Amino acid sequence: MAEVVHLQGKILQVRSVDRGQTVGYGAGYIVEKPTQIATVAVGYADGFSRALSGRGNAIIKGRQGHVRVPIAGRVSMDLITLDVSALDANDCRPGTPVSLLGGGIDIDEQAALAGTIGYELLTQLGKRYRRIYTSSSVGDAA
Repeated sequence: MAEVVHLQGKILQVRSVDRGQTVGYGAGYIVEKPTQIATVAVGYADGFSRALSGRGNAIIKGRQGHVRVPIAGRVSMDLITLDVSALDANDCRPGTPVSLLGGGIDIDEQAALAGTIGYELLTQLGKRYRRIYTSSSVGDAA
């Protein structure tokens, strides 16, 4: 089947976080080694599942190709944080797009991490996302 959704967010900032420091509400994520944390402008108010807190993944296109990075800490109302230590600093700057569903992040895989199904992840997406509809030749008569 063809991918029909590609949900992206953008990096707002990247910060260095030292071992022992915490990230997110309730200090739910404790950093085990010096880490680069990117803050992304997507949260549960956008319909991004809180169940992906500390479980879900994102993909950032870097010099090494598409790099999968984990969600670090809790999904908050308007933000998520990602451990981007695996990427070169030049690949993670404010404005860098981050794939959250589609674009290499399988919807059903992400749903399983959230303890649900892909349909639920798609139907809970909110109105704050800019939607771009594209046409496709799939199913068109030849």
